[in-house]
Amino acid sequence: MLEAVLVMAAAAGFAFAANELSPRGLKLARDYFPSVAGPSHTAPKVTPADTHPASAHENSETAEIDQRIKGKGLQPIDRAETERLFHDPRYQQGLVVFVDARDEDHYAAGHIPGAYPLDRYHPEKDLAADLTPCENADQVVVYCTGGDCEDAEYTALLLRDTGVSIQKIFVYGGGFDEWSASQLPLEQGARDSGVAPVKSP
Repeated sequence: MLEAVLVMAAAAGFAFAANELSPRGLKLARDYFPSVAGPSHTAPKVTPADTHPASAHENSETAEIDQRIKGKGLQPIDRAETERLFHDPRYQQGLVVFVDARDEDHYAAGHIPGAYPLDRYHPEKDLAADLTPCENADQVVVYCTGGDCEDAEYTALLLRDTGVSIQKIFVYGGGFDEWSASQLPLEQGARDSGVAPVKSP
């Protein structure tokens, strides 16, 4: 009986240690089920044009996401700055590039217009085609779903590891959820299809 208890204790200790060391491990002190009505991570950050102030929870969640991005040696970018870059004339010249790090189904359902698809789990599909535009750009903005999704961060690191300068890579932590919740332009299907998703009533 004592042996079984010791084996279970050793196994639990090993599991906790492995979880702590893994970059994708669960943070044991984090509340994964906050008691807040509605998906707060999809709310847009406050800009001067907004009429409702951001809640302390939204500010703290944004700060936590930014801290996580910085912890990987990357630069976070907020919604207002991402939107500014989207409307920057350099975007039309290919000097600002957006990279969508979600899978192809999510990308096809809707993405930031002109964004390049790059699923980090299947980089062989798009990496070769995406590298030259990213290398030639002044700024590269990588996004995924947003919130707890870390695919944008790992895709940004993949771009860095394949030769794109880390100084020009930015991670949009609010991601697609925040962008679409802010009613900003969307595109459906292939890149540059010009097809806007149908809005549900």
